[in-house]
Order: sequence, then C-alpha cells, then structure tokens
Amino acid sequence: MNVAYFIARHIAPGRTETHARPVIRIAIISIALGLALMIASVAIVIGFKQSISNKVVGFSAPLQVVAFTRNESLEESPLTVGTKFLKELRHNPEITHIQYTAQKGGVLKTSDQIQGIILKGVGANYDWHFLKQNLTAGHLPDLKTPRASRQILISKKLASRLRLQPGDAVRIWFIGKDATAALGRKLIISGIYNTGIEEFDNRFLIGDLRQIQQLNGWKPDQVGSVELEVRDFKKLKSIARNIYNSIPYNLNINTIYDNYPEIFNWLNLLNTNVVVILVLLILVAGVTMISTLFILIIERTSMVGILKTLGAGNRIIQKIFLYKAAYIIGIGMLLGNFLGLLFYYIQLHFHLFHLNPASYYVSYVPVKLSLFHFLLLNAGTFVLCLLILIIPSFYIMRIQPARALRYE
Repeated sequence: MNVAYFIARHIAPGRTETHARPVIRIAIISIALGLALMIASVAIVIGFKQSISNKVVGFSAPLQVVAFTRNESLEESPLTVGTKFLKELRHNPEITHIQYTAQKGGVLKTSDQIQGIILKGVGANYDWHFLKQNLTAGHLPDLKTPRASRQILISKKLASRLRLQPGDAVRIWFIGKDATAALGRKLIISGIYNTGIEEFDNRFLIGDLRQIQQLNGWKPDQVGSVELEVRDFKKLKSIARNIYNSIPYNLNINTIYDNYPEIFNWLNLLNTNVVVILVLLILVAGVTMISTLFILIIERTSMVGILKTLGAGNRIIQKIFLYKAAYIIGIGMLLGNFLGLLFYYIQLHFHLFHLNPASYYVSYVPVKLSLFHFLLLNAGTFVLCLLILIIPSFYIMRIQPARALRYE
C-alpha cells in the first residue's frame, strides 16, 4: 500500500484546510489560465504560420528550377525544357506536380493612371487550386486556346486602385528582347483574385505563358522556371539538395525560402515569441504553486511532527505533499484544457477575433493545434510544475518533531 498517496488523498483540498483554501483556489485558477493561454498561444502561432506559408506556397511553388545566371532583374533567362531533364524530375518520388512559368516586368496604363506590374505567365498544366480559392470575381483565364490567350487575372488591390473589373481591356507595355523598343499588349481581365499578401497583390498579374514567350522571342520549349510541388514540405531543403545534384550544371534550384526570405524570417521570429510566453506562464504557475506548497506545509506542521514521531522519513512526507500538489495541478490543468479547447473550437469555426489583413496577411486569427502539441503542453506543464516543487518540499527536513507538536 502506498502510504504517502493514502494520506495525501485524505487531506485533499477542501476537506480540512482553513487558511489554505483560498490559496489553493488561486493556484488552480493560475494553472488553469496559464495552460489555457499556452494552448491558445501555440494554436495561434501554428495556425498563423501554416496559413501564411500555404498562401506563399500556393502562389509560388515550393521549388523552382531556373537557369543559372547572375541576372537579378525581372528579365529571366530562358530554360530549355528537355526530355531527359523532365524524365528525371517525374521519376522523383518526392515531386507531386511539375508546371512551367515565366515572368516579365511591364507597365499597365489606363486612361488616367500608370502602374508597374509583373506579368506571371503560366502553362496549361498550371495548378489553379490556390487562385481558384482566392478568386473574388470573374473566372480563371482560359489557356486552352490555339493561340496565346489574352485573358489575365488581376489582384483586388490593383483592380480597386485602377478602377478595373472583369471584362475590361487594359494595355500593358513591355521592353522588347533587344531592350530598345517597347512592346504593347492589349489584354482582357477575366477575373480578380485576393491573396491578402501585399508582395503578390501589389505586383502580379497572371496570364498565358505563351504571351511572355512571344515577347521575349523564346521557343515553345523555353520557359522562365520549372515549378515543383513536393510531397513533404518539411523535407524541402533536403529535396532541393538532391535535385540540385542531379540537374545540369547550367541550372539552379531555388526554394520558397530563398525567394521570400523576409516572410519566412518573420514567421520564424514567432517561435521565439511563443517560447518566451510559455516560459513566463510556466514560471508564474510554478511560483504560485511554490507559495501554495509552503502554506500547506506550514499549516500541516503538526501533522509533519506526528508523522516524524511515528517514524516516517522525510522522503515519505515529501511525497505526501507532492501528491497533494499534483492533485491541485491536475484540477487546474483540467479546467485549463477546457478553457483552451473552448477558445480553439470557437475561433476555428466562428472566427471571433479578427485582424487587419493589410498588416497580418489574414482577416482573422487562424488557429491550428495537433494532438502531439496538445499532449506535449500538458505533459510539460505537469512535469515542470512538479520539478519546481521538489526544492521547496525540502523545507520539511527543517521541521523538528518537538517544535512541530507544539505548533499552533
């Protein structure tokens, strides 16, 4: 029979304590609020990072094979899509989709305004899933025409700024291949998209890859980049290394991290913020439990003296109070889990808390919580709180039975 557990169970909170009752309630509330805030913080950070990453990856694929060049302008160097090159990529089990793109800078001119833009040309095999989800008006461009399609997508921000809508014709001017003459193209807006990410919405139009091939004087098998979608995004860097070792010497491969470092560096900073929050919340809960344990020991000084007189060792008495502390922590964690999961459910389904999309790229606070992170938070909170309480439990060793029995 576990004597320490038996005694601790019979002095459970609320049965015999008088002065310790309000302190125990405060400890339970502190742990509950701390755990609820930790669940909310982790869910928000994971949800926020996943939401922004999905938008960036949806607009620009995780990997891009490009021509090896020192050119840092918007004018891309052509990449010839050869049969052997494609065969190697298609036989790579980590790659799920291959698509061809190219981009070219230009100037969009309306009757009263001028706007610098980047026309991103896409091939017939382009994955439209992301843009289809973010389409706010009109329809996707039809790229199955015999000739280069004149239909384009424009962002909601640019359409509002230039007072354009689906069906409107716009003229865009580009620099020709010899960099001496301007080439104009009259294109028609088929639809309006809105990603919420200014890096895309302020610059990009989406159109037919063949338009850019004609503007640059490229052959039909020449493209600006080959975009690759991968099976496991977590292995992106290792996949990129393996592909780089297999492609010809005149080609290079860029990851989404290379193309948009400012966005992903900002997202990585959120990890530091959430670690600081978790540490502070655990410290607050730990300090509260230390105070609670000291009060419990002081109030039970007479009991400690009697147990020592009967031959109980310091370790058994320590276990009694640690069992009691574990009970308090457990009650607080149950309440904290309820509050944290309640917030998670409400925000996930009803989007109660909103954000300014101009600053945060999303219109509401996104949340995402896996079972692994939920269990890790609970286990970590419980273990750390108990470990913190081991040190103050050594105060029991200083209690002398003769003085303890006279303690009032």
